[in-house]
Amino acid sequence: MNDKQSDDRSDRPFVFGPATGVGSLPGRDAREAAKTATGSFEDFPFLPELPARGPGADMIGRTAGLLVEMYARVEPSGWRLGDRPGRDTRRARSWLGEDLDALEEFTQGHEGPLKVQAVGPWTLAAALELRNGEAVLSDPGAVRDLAASLTEGLRLHLAEVRRRVPGARLVLQLDEPSLTAVLRGHVRTASGYRTHRAVDRQLVEATLRDVAGVHEDGPVVVHSCAPDVPFALLRRAGITGISFDFSLLTERDEEAIGEAVEAGTRLLAGVVPGTDTALSDPAGSVMGVRTLWRRLGLRPGLLAEAVTITPACGLAGASPAYARRALAHCVRAARSLADNPE
Repeated sequence: MNDKQSDDRSDRPFVFGPATGVGSLPGRDAREAAKTATGSFEDFPFLPELPARGPGADMIGRTAGLLVEMYARVEPSGWRLGDRPGRDTRRARSWLGEDLDALEEFTQGHEGPLKVQAVGPWTLAAALELRNGEAVLSDPGAVRDLAASLTEGLRLHLAEVRRRVPGARLVLQLDEPSLTAVLRGHVRTASGYRTHRAVDRQLVEATLRDVAGVHEDGPVVVHSCAPDVPFALLRRAGITGISFDFSLLTERDEEAIGEAVEAGTRLLAGVVPGTDTALSDPAGSVMGVRTLWRRLGLRPGLLAEAVTITPACGLAGASPAYARRALAHCVRAARSLADNPE
């Protein structure tokens, strides 16, 4: 692709697909996972994660493998920073390479949005341990170093995906399930008897803004399937889209959601359960989204422009057969929302 073509593409308004996955899938076969993720969502595929393969394929280990000049290894208590890359780092990078090979194979000619996921700075700081066994979160200087290392690792990762799928318009998803716990001081210390103090909201916001800034030419989504997603904070941090478990919303969230939509924030609404269950008809799955829209007084025609349908969370805990059904159900539910927004 020549520079002019690239510039023309980046100047076009970004269009999200109507449905996509969150990230993780069951199983260990990278090619099968890529085939499922790209075949289910021709308009908005994603790079699958397969945590069933073991340490290094889990979300913390996978992202630890992206870090630049910081390395982590598996200890009985979890992932701990170390001095040099070891077996666990090499394994994480090897599995990511397999996943990228498979994605490249099944996205030949793809020119729409393509989503890649990594753990965000605050969940990573809450999960990774320093050499003394305490979370990185306990040391503000270590948090800054971790965020900088993550940012550089994401820059290299995005460049690699662009090289492999040159026609794609990348969406970067930062997984932040621990974000609310970080803000509220609910992350436990190594002893389990205390919790780390709450992090200042302005610092949380600034760090997210800095890390998200690595993807200047594309949208950044933050995903959390925990309760009380901080919609307003994420919007202020410049996050383009917010991915969440729709079933966990409360009335307290509604004003912030309305403000986010009016400001142009994309909602990735997780309406399909992440573990095996009987699925309702597609229209029933998005009934709550329609109801929320009416309560907020938002224009029905805006629904398809503002909402992408996803599973409630990753599908690693589902059976392979259910995972495929759930992804197909997301597509049908999104079509129902677009065809009948009221």
